[in-house]
Amino acid sequence: MVVAVRASPLVLPSSPIAACRNLKKQCNAIFNLNIGLQSSQTEHRCITTSSIKCFTSSTSAIVSKEEEPLPLEVKEIKTICKTWVWRGYNINYLFYQAHNNNTSCPSLLLVHGFGASVAHWRRNIATLAQNYTVYAIDLLGFGASDKPAGFQYNMESWAQLILDFANEIIQRPTVLVGNSVGSLACVIAAADPSQTSIQGLVLLNCAGGMNNKAIVDDWRIKLLLPLLWLVDFLLNQRSVASAIFNRVKQRENLKNILLSVYGNKKSVDEDLVEIIKGPADDEGALDAFISIVTGPPGPNPVQLIPNLTLPILVLWGDQDPFTPIDGPVGKYFSSLPSQKPNVSLFLLEGVGHCPHDDRPDLVHEKLLPWLSHLPVVENV
Repeated sequence: MVVAVRASPLVLPSSPIAACRNLKKQCNAIFNLNIGLQSSQTEHRCITTSSIKCFTSSTSAIVSKEEEPLPLEVKEIKTICKTWVWRGYNINYLFYQAHNNNTSCPSLLLVHGFGASVAHWRRNIATLAQNYTVYAIDLLGFGASDKPAGFQYNMESWAQLILDFANEIIQRPTVLVGNSVGSLACVIAAADPSQTSIQGLVLLNCAGGMNNKAIVDDWRIKLLLPLLWLVDFLLNQRSVASAIFNRVKQRENLKNILLSVYGNKKSVDEDLVEIIKGPADDEGALDAFISIVTGPPGPNPVQLIPNLTLPILVLWGDQDPFTPIDGPVGKYFSSLPSQKPNVSLFLLEGVGHCPHDDRPDLVHEKLLPWLSHLPVVENV
């Protein structure tokens, strides 16, 4: 099978001065240079998926579209969420008990990507909870979790938060399911040599770093480095950062950005816009945005994945303009199944950067059989 992948071209300014003059007009473009964007290209390219090993399993665990329960309402999610105190900070999380209370199955911990929150899993929680106990967490700086002033956000802190949550709240074998930077935080957590609770990883369009500075070995990112440095400089000017942030989080702008990263445009509804916009209005959201976009990129999955032996499922939307499958990060993950027997990868056609919300049916079709083949969990 041959899959065509296209990403939007990036327009480079002729000089930093020109970039400054056009800053307001390019707010959305600058926003798209943040965490998710790992590369872009100016031409159509094709990749073959014949070298990608797909996990073969029984279809008994697949839930048909007709059988899938309705998505959770955002209001319902807010009412059932709880608070856990981590290092003095309030962390918002959801606990959804498995319908069958099967203790032989691992628990699932869902970890969102940049700008999202627990509610971004609204279309997955009820389906997964038919057989698994589901937890979902708002990372520090996002959703309803605290956004502390002056906090220096980094990937390692998020990974430690995930490990501490698994140890203190879940307290049993767990499969981590992450999207974008949430995926990378899960990889870092699983790579911790002291951890004993993580039984598997599910990575949905995994990011290469907390921001673009992680992908300096790609020629396209090298060309963009001066612009990225300019963006860092501008974002460290609070008045400029505030103007950019306020423009980006306007409802219409957010919707346009989401439409550009979703393959299934019908999934971009008003609830999704509010899931992103609501927390962006919180005190501390601007500081979190600046720190994340301008901070250190953190560990790279290329350095961490080779040492992992636990089962890994990679699901990748082939219409992702942020981390395209033929960008440096996508190419790396595409190569893994032929090198590591514990890694399985599926390309999801017509799907963007957030597969779980974009086309949840396709994600469940691959995820549920894979989960059903994990080792049985001993009662603890």
